[in-house]
Amino acid sequence: MDQLSSTFAALADPTRRAILARLANGEATVTELAEPFAMSLPAVSKHLKVLEQAGLISRTRTAQWRPCRLEAAPLKEATGWLAEYRAFWESGFDRLDDHLRGLQGKDR
Repeated sequence: MDQLSSTFAALADPTRRAILARLANGEATVTELAEPFAMSLPAVSKHLKVLEQAGLISRTRTAQWRPCRLEAAPLKEATGWLAEYRAFWESGFDRLDDHLRGLQGKDR
């Protein structure tokens, strides 16, 4: 699977998106990441494995502590891909704006 597909597949799950949002504030352990979720540590670890395989997080080891860290490069690639479509969406909104202004002008 290519990087962009892996990124979007990992982002498809709300738990994984919440984990990334937490990691945007700094490193955290698996236990810290699991706190807000009503799931077991092994279930959270499975989500972390998906994020790690997609390159969205990395794990380091310092003695017994194994923090997770956000890796933003794949998100930048996804944002770039989405930006290509932003112009399309915005032009559609601009056309809608023009159409609505035209309708308001007819009502007067």
